[in-house]
Amino acid sequence: MTLLDFLREYLGMTGTNAGCRTGDCGACTVLLDGKSVNSCLVLACECDGKAVLTIEGLSAGGRLHPLQEAFMDEGAVQCGFCTPGMIMRGVEFLRGNPDPSPAEARVAIEGNICRCTGYENIVKAVLAAARKMKGGGVA
Repeated sequence: MTLLDFLREYLGMTGTNAGCRTGDCGACTVLLDGKSVNSCLVLACECDGKAVLTIEGLSAGGRLHPLQEAFMDEGAVQCGFCTPGMIMRGVEFLRGNPDPSPAEARVAIEGNICRCTGYENIVKAVLAAARKMKGGGVA
């Protein structure tokens, strides 16, 4: 069983979306020990003893993560299908690059497909979150 199916079917964590199931679209991206992975390509049994972070676990204390807020503020959400995977990939990226350029942000989200937005507002959201996180020390 894949991590994607385990999360959705056994844990009821449906924020991680099932897109292509071949690792091409990024809709199922989660963080595994802090690194973004396509959960459709990871077996659930391989995750024993590892930290799995999904979109559901990203907010803390009733507050959205700055990247979640930026996606809303910058209009980076349209149909919303790609959003959880984009955000999870963005979180990993911003942890490693807290002051990215627009070009770096574009490269960071390359493995996540969005069929609605044209990516401009997603890149704006990543950059806005970087500024906000830099000022507030959020990781």
